[in-house]
Formats: sequence, structure tokens, C-alpha cells
Amino acid sequence: MKMIKAVIRPEKLYDVMKSLEKEGFKGITIMDVVGRGKEGGIQVGEKTYDELAKILIMIAVEDGHVNKVINIINKHANTEMFGDGKIFVCHLEEVWTIRTKKKEIS
Repeated sequence: MKMIKAVIRPEKLYDVMKSLEKEGFKGITIMDVVGRGKEGGIQVGEKTYDELAKILIMIAVEDGHVNKVINIINKHANTEMFGDGKIFVCHLEEVWTIRTKKKEIS
């Protein structure tokens, strides 16, 4: 299994979530985060914003679904502007369900 973590613009969350759900990916964790990319923030007129509000979504998927989820996120989170975000894919060594106390196959 893989953990896909995507940092996206807050205004794109609804589009990404609905598209993932439509394709059968319903289990998702969402967090409000702040950060900046390699550009070091943005400048608007005289004002510099070092840290920007973003959304972090996390979704665990079987290995065979990784590219599909990445494509969905890329399609629905893209504004073609700096600051659209990043997608990270990490290997999940173990996954346990708390309610059943059972280890899932990974």
C-alpha cells in the first residue's frame, strides 16, 4: 500500500474530494496547514506572505491505484499558477484498523 499526501490550494479541496469520491476513493484525511514552496512565499504589492494557507490531504491506496489517484489530484487541483502544491507518495509498511485490531494486507 501507499500513502499519497497532497498539499493543495484550499479552494481546490471540494473539486479534488468530489472527484476522488466519484472514482471510489472515499477514505481521506484532511488537515489545514501553512507553508511555502521553493519560491519562499509570494509578494503582492508591498506585502510579502512567507507562509500560505494550504490543505494537506492524505489517502492510503493499493499500489495499483497510485497513478489513478495522482492523475485525479493533478487534474482537479491544478490552476497552472505557482503554489498549486505537491504530491508525495510514501510506502506504508503496516496498516492497522483500530476497531478490529487487525492488520490489513499491504
